[in-house]
Amino acid sequence: MKIKFDWFLIGMAVAVGLAWLFPRPGAPGGWLQPEVINKIGVALIFFFNGLSLSFAAMKAGAMRWPVHVMVQTTTFVIFPLAGLVMMLTPERWMAPELAIGFFYLCAVPSTVSSSVVMTAAARGNVPVAVFNATLSSVIGIFATPMLIGWRLHTSGGELPLGGVILDLVLWLLLPLVLGQALRPWLNEWAFNNKKLINRVDRGTILFIIYTSFCESIMHGVWSGKSGSVITAVLGSAALFCVVFGFTTGVSKAAGFNEGDRIAAIFCGSKKSIAAGVPMAQLIFAGDPRLGLILLPLMLYHPLQLVICGVLAGRWGRRPGGAS
Repeated sequence: MKIKFDWFLIGMAVAVGLAWLFPRPGAPGGWLQPEVINKIGVALIFFFNGLSLSFAAMKAGAMRWPVHVMVQTTTFVIFPLAGLVMMLTPERWMAPELAIGFFYLCAVPSTVSSSVVMTAAARGNVPVAVFNATLSSVIGIFATPMLIGWRLHTSGGELPLGGVILDLVLWLLLPLVLGQALRPWLNEWAFNNKKLINRVDRGTILFIIYTSFCESIMHGVWSGKSGSVITAVLGSAALFCVVFGFTTGVSKAAGFNEGDRIAAIFCGSKKSIAAGVPMAQLIFAGDPRLGLILLPLMLYHPLQLVICGVLAGRWGRRPGGAS
């Protein structure tokens, strides 16, 4: 399978590079006004997500409940358990901020678009993928901050959960609901402007990544953390292998047909940078360590795309189709 060039992956590297070269404009109080622009961007992303949610497609895949239970359990139970294990890594091998980043990676919801696209390319059960990816995004609005709040509390940290939930409702849930409410009138416009919406979504995420790293650089968070990138790469690869193996094994043991198994593997093993970065901006608001916290998610994202993309091409060439 030929892997299509993805400018977004290059954009992440460019955003980090610009933050190192020009951190002041994107830091709090900078002329780019990240405190305001980031929240508006987050609301815009989830408004567009609301416009794209098709409840007809969700309904079509809703009856395969054993698959849904497995995928959502993997996303919000197995992944976080793996994150807890990773947080036991001695501090001399993994910085505390990076350990929080791995747990955050494990707490965010699954992807939507790439899970569905790859399931379709592999000739899996697309309605099941749509249902699970969408359900994961909605559950994540509440489950992700609760998991992070619980973990920080048990490790002696603090997270003003009430304020975080209020921010998530205001800047994520309400725009999502508004987008869904306006879907009957704006659905055709959204369909005809998919490329524009995609560019706005990804551009906003890149801006948040840039400002997150600006803040961490201005506060000197990266000082003495040169080994964190290598640790994050190895940890992300190990985490993907463990969860991919788990979803594959459970899908086979549960007797899922081929189409359901493909959807379950893709939805269960992936994590959403499109939801994870905006949510992190609200959950860890004002935390100068945010750049380092986001690092595992930023590395896991291209890793899952490359591996799952290759598998989607291979499985798509098999005889027969989804059952």
